[in-house]
Amino acid sequence: MEHLPVEVIGNILSHLEGARDVVIASATCRKWREAYRKHLHTLAFNSNDWPAYCDISPILLEILITRTIFQTTGLQGLSILMDDAGEFTASTVIAWLMYTRETLRRLFYNVPTSPNVNILAICGRQKLEMLAVAHNSITGVEPNFQRFPCLKSLSLSHVCISALDLSLLLTACPKLESLELVDPEIAISDAQVTVELSSPTLKSIYVEAISLDKFILETDSIERLHLRDCALEVFELIGKGTLKYFKIDDVSVIHLDIAETVDNLEVVDVSSFTIIWTRFYQMISRSSKLRKLRLWDVTFDDYDEGIDLETIAVCFPQLKHLSLCYELRDGLMHYGLQGSSNLENVTVLELGWTVINDFFSHWVEELLKRCPNLKKIIIFGVISEAKSHEECQILAKFTSSIVRLMRKYMHVEVQFEYE
Repeated sequence: MEHLPVEVIGNILSHLEGARDVVIASATCRKWREAYRKHLHTLAFNSNDWPAYCDISPILLEILITRTIFQTTGLQGLSILMDDAGEFTASTVIAWLMYTRETLRRLFYNVPTSPNVNILAICGRQKLEMLAVAHNSITGVEPNFQRFPCLKSLSLSHVCISALDLSLLLTACPKLESLELVDPEIAISDAQVTVELSSPTLKSIYVEAISLDKFILETDSIERLHLRDCALEVFELIGKGTLKYFKIDDVSVIHLDIAETVDNLEVVDVSSFTIIWTRFYQMISRSSKLRKLRLWDVTFDDYDEGIDLETIAVCFPQLKHLSLCYELRDGLMHYGLQGSSNLENVTVLELGWTVINDFFSHWVEELLKRCPNLKKIIIFGVISEAKSHEECQILAKFTSSIVRLMRKYMHVEVQFEYE
């Protein structure tokens, strides 16, 4: 160890998860202390990593953090996540940011202060590439002054911000590629809760726990879109056909429009969602490059419409991974067995049920016949704690039928996952 270059030691210390561990390790010898002072590039303070943080008064904690930060030079990554450590003095937090801002590339910031710290004013016009802000307020965004010329990733979690400031913030980030919005409190000036965002460079967006009347996203480079636990009346994506990954999970939306961006879709993952199949099908039917299709716990509002395997096989000839959750409602089977076209390229099949019955085994068997090049099948099931004798018999009958069935497909790997 004594022959390691001091720069390598600095890199080792930078990979430790918590600042407390870094300080303890740096006490090993004079050489390690030098590595800590001159070659440490990442430092993290997290109240969840060390429970004793919560037992220390905010004033003493401020002193400890200040001493630790001010002994370093050239920090590139700084994480200060103090959820349960009390309220900090704004002037102290400003001093931390001012001391490190010229070299910082990554900042993860969740520090309750009084008054609120304007992090954009302090860190703007610097070399920051990744910024994650939580449980703070962002107001009065000025794109010309608070500009982030190098920022590629922005995460806002439980942040209070107006729709206008959010739009201006994206304008202030000319190289932004990834945006994450988690449960933001968006202030709207008029009666309609509308957010319009535009970024020519944005490639990935994740939105969680947001409730709006209208959400319009315009970007020419979008590749990944994930909506989770949202309530939207209108969601519209305006782009140039670059979208490759689309996931929607537990979302309520009346009007969904991504039609102009789907030509190059490779993954569609829809779960816990109510849709009108004909409208949804019209949106994704042009996605001839689709590699993975997942429709799980999906309710169709058409009532007289269902999805048949023939439609899936014809529209998505390059499909390799298919995930379907079995449901029989009013005598109509979702994902029916009409037609004769095979899913030639499907190698992974995920099938599941919410309520098991005698038809499920037959459905699985027919799907296996349609996938001549299948390599793996995963069967998901929901089993309640209290089961009647009849339910136990159905489950036992299903297990026996699957065992018999898979003897015909010895080359296929079988996996069961129950919850």
